[in-house]
Amino acid sequence: MKKIAYIEIDTHAEIAQAFIDVMKGSQAFVVDYYFSKKIKDQVISKDENIFLSDSSMIFDQLKDKGYELVIIGTVHRYFNTFSAITKKYNTAIISHNLNFTKASKLDLMKSFFKGDVIFRLKLWLKEGLFYKTKVYQKSKALLVLDETMISERQQFLPLFYTKEFDKSENEFLTVVIPGGVSQKRRDYDSVFRIIQDINTDRKYEFVFLGKAKDHELKQLENLSKELAANIRITYFSERVSTENFEKWMRKADILWCPIQQETEFFSMKEVYGVTKVTGNFGDAVTYGKLAVFPEKYPSKVDFIIPAKENVLEQLKELSSVHFDFQKIYGKDKVQNKLEQLLSQLISN
Repeated sequence: MKKIAYIEIDTHAEIAQAFIDVMKGSQAFVVDYYFSKKIKDQVISKDENIFLSDSSMIFDQLKDKGYELVIIGTVHRYFNTFSAITKKYNTAIISHNLNFTKASKLDLMKSFFKGDVIFRLKLWLKEGLFYKTKVYQKSKALLVLDETMISERQQFLPLFYTKEFDKSENEFLTVVIPGGVSQKRRDYDSVFRIIQDINTDRKYEFVFLGKAKDHELKQLENLSKELAANIRITYFSERVSTENFEKWMRKADILWCPIQQETEFFSMKEVYGVTKVTGNFGDAVTYGKLAVFPEKYPSKVDFIIPAKENVLEQLKELSSVHFDFQKIYGKDKVQNKLEQLLSQLISN
């Protein structure tokens, strides 16, 4: 069996979880996982080789283990550490913000004082921010999570498969809006207005499946006091646990994903579906749910549906539409594609 390492000491616990899940039972690969405590506390695992790590430990932990491939889940900091790893090992990096990936030292300098200057000074002075370009250049491969974003340099990482579970029967049409409740990443103001203006006898439940805080939390608190008895909202003021997230995603009749078309990372513009993948893509695949996205979101898959003007009626209609996720995203199919990619990354 081929031996690989997967490192996540920064941000994307959900991607690490997806990798654990899809590689479970693989007969071709054995994977060692190196997670920071923050990541380790968020993943659900059983029988996997998981090691607690951080930027000061990881390079030494990889020594003499005979890894044929090292996958780094996020390179948004610890650039000096990852630069040393990419020099020594056959490395692939999962890329989440393509404009940041391609940014030059001059681009970084121009954006340096547009955000959290103290944090960026730390990245520069202690974590080797200006090694960023070398890290991405020396990596043998850059991996993206959406096939529409592949290029000569970026390869598709097949990661998400559809879980099998019994569909629940809901008294209320359960519309789940997954993700942190922040206007920066999703257009919650429009969602609040639509819910507030609902005039129907049909029963709806809107689940804001992410932590709400500040202005958005106050809006939800006020909104919950104004709704008719046939309209319910569920929201959370603390981080949603993995177990609770899964419970609601399984229960969902339909997903509503009002993502903003553009966002920023390190003060650089990123465009969803073009240079950045939304986590809602993986949510829809993993739980086998049709998802309503903004009309302008670029997508070539049939389970992402462009929003219509009357989105409430659209959500109701789509909740009864069947899409065979297993045909394309069954675990065996996705695992086989992933193993083929990993074998190519090792042999090239």
